[in-house]
Amino acid sequence: MLPWKRVLRPLTALLLTTAVVLVPATTTAHAADARPSAGWNDYSCKPSAAHPRPVVLVHGTFGNSVDNWLGLAPYLKNRGYCVFSLDYGQLPGVPFFHGLGPVDKSAGQLAAYVDKVLTATGAAETDIVGHSQGGMMPRYYLKFLGGADEVNALVGIAPSNHGTTLSGLTNLLPYFPGVEDLLTEETPALTDQVVGSDVLTKLNEGGDTVPGVRYTVLATRYDEVVTPYRSQYLSGPGVRNVLLQDLCPLDVSEHLAIGLFDRIAFHEVANALDPARATPTTCASVLG
Repeated sequence: MLPWKRVLRPLTALLLTTAVVLVPATTTAHAADARPSAGWNDYSCKPSAAHPRPVVLVHGTFGNSVDNWLGLAPYLKNRGYCVFSLDYGQLPGVPFFHGLGPVDKSAGQLAAYVDKVLTATGAAETDIVGHSQGGMMPRYYLKFLGGADEVNALVGIAPSNHGTTLSGLTNLLPYFPGVEDLLTEETPALTDQVVGSDVLTKLNEGGDTVPGVRYTVLATRYDEVVTPYRSQYLSGPGVRNVLLQDLCPLDVSEHLAIGLFDRIAFHEVANALDPARATPTTCASVLG
């Protein structure tokens, strides 16, 4: 075994174990928040005439279906949407922290979940809102797994659409033999999101978008995870790329905050889901 493998294998295990130990005590309690009594993942919810499509929330890497959406899910539910969220990309023996499996396999999980939501709600289409990997991975479903027939809009919050350099750190991988192979073996989703990965090359070949789907990308210039932040933007018909600081220069949210509790971003998500009733997003939207 290469020296770096001897160091990184236990380090990866330690990182995941530490994360589980340090997860807030309320995480287990949060699982209850995803029950119908909390207002989302209620399979008896029927979309209204005002909001005829259920919204499926797709968490990011190391996220889960509850903690990633404790801010946005109630925000949308309170505005009359049927809201659902799934767990995907689970690794054996790793609780709470998901989105680590191969992107193509995760896209298959999303496809099955959307079918479940559409069957339960009776809707013909859904809208998808995803954070980080959760904003990129659904594009695989749209492009290769028939999702374009079931999805009206995709809203990506800090999505890894063209991969990340992690502020240049991924450029160092060739100097440490075996590290990339180890990451691929242990946490495939991480290497799938590195700039130039096979998955991203396949995904973006021939164009970023598919016909019939509206795309919105919400980015922050302070993103330290998906870098450079402009790599999140999409090109093609039906695309709207939004930099939050163009809407509110005072917004200093970074990669996690933009998805977890940034109500300026939330307001723009609501605009993307219902453009006919959109209202200007400003710094005052934090009060909405």
